[in-house]
Amino acid sequence: MPKTYTFPMGGIHVNKYKNTSDISIEFAGLPEFVTIPVKQHIGAPSKIIVNKGDKVKVGTLLADFDGVVSSDVHSSVSGEIVKMEALPNANGYEETMITIKVEGDEWEPSIDRSPDVVKEINFTPEEIVQKIRESGIVGMGGAGFPTPIKTSIPEGKKAEILIINGIECEPFLTADDRLMQEYAERIIMGARVLNRALGIQNAVIAIDENKQKAIDELQRLSKLYIGVNVRVCKTKYPQGGEKQLIKAITGKEIPSGKLPIDVGCVVQNVGTTFAVYEAVLKNKPLFERIITVSGNACAHPANYRVRVGTPVSFLIEKTKTSMDDVEKVILGGPMMGTTITNINAPTTKLTSGVLLFKGAEFNKHHQTNCIRCGKCAVACPIGLRPYAIKDAFLHNGGAAELKELHALDCIECGCCAYSCPAHLPLLDYCKLSKQELRKK
Repeated sequence: MPKTYTFPMGGIHVNKYKNTSDISIEFAGLPEFVTIPVKQHIGAPSKIIVNKGDKVKVGTLLADFDGVVSSDVHSSVSGEIVKMEALPNANGYEETMITIKVEGDEWEPSIDRSPDVVKEINFTPEEIVQKIRESGIVGMGGAGFPTPIKTSIPEGKKAEILIINGIECEPFLTADDRLMQEYAERIIMGARVLNRALGIQNAVIAIDENKQKAIDELQRLSKLYIGVNVRVCKTKYPQGGEKQLIKAITGKEIPSGKLPIDVGCVVQNVGTTFAVYEAVLKNKPLFERIITVSGNACAHPANYRVRVGTPVSFLIEKTKTSMDDVEKVILGGPMMGTTITNINAPTTKLTSGVLLFKGAEFNKHHQTNCIRCGKCAVACPIGLRPYAIKDAFLHNGGAAELKELHALDCIECGCCAYSCPAHLPLLDYCKLSKQELRKK
């Protein structure tokens, strides 16, 4: 039996609900309006360079990166800019957005829209990083960290291995799975582009063992290319966490407060890698992504190719789901995603899923007192004691105690809350503790 890889500490086994893994990617279509946030990444909002009334095309630059940690934002449609103002996001908080009235579907002529796979990389590492920056690529696994920074190795550091994260361990989500099944060779080429940028020939595509069709396709194609290999990982949550994946693939552990590059690793999501291919070899900015629409209240689950700024409500209607049947809407996965209050809010570069739920299985359970069973500590893949972090936060233990408990090392995977027999919101306490520490 072929070897499979996993991390040694903690983790849980959750129901996968991967009922869309065999559903091909479909273009979601164009809404009447798109509303594009100028901050779809960690760091500073982008600086708007267009004006109300301007006509734009698909791929037109709308906002330029502003600062070291920032990212360009491009138009996902052609049409007229009708509004530039603070509007409510999915959680009801206002942020600056650009609203475009859709008129046709005219693309910037510099974008290569041919179906041919480009296999020649005629760019220097510096040129690759510049094209990635100009294309507005960010980490699409959820963090939204600007990709140019991760492909520019700090002085004194050295990249030894590039890990392409194709785990997609969250229940319901199959966007990355379908991407790997349908665009495997483009992902491999994206890995080769990133290899070139990092100055190495050692990319590993890590993929969950429950994605057999994607595994078969990637293994078949990777044999044709030097410097890209496939490793199959055991199905365990959160196998796709950056620290857990590095431990599984390399055996190395990232020390507290350190980054992957400190142990010679660079990790990129498979969607990000595909976007790098399109940016560098097709001159296509990041203005669309694959989104899974699913959940037990979804009438017709699907995997859609969605233009950034498309309203969540547009995708719900696309699946012919009535909101009368929906009790909860989550952006992302059920473990680390966010329950939203505004379904008219736009999708972004980071929206991997729109999940529609009803019924007690996905609603809050009645909370009881902590019984000190320690299940949350056993499940924590970092080795933290979430129950102790909760107590320290609630009883004003202060920054010193929270630091001693390594609260900042929490990866917010939700294993603690999932495992708690008292149904305590342990993840929320960990998040609040991190916020408190960052204020200090």
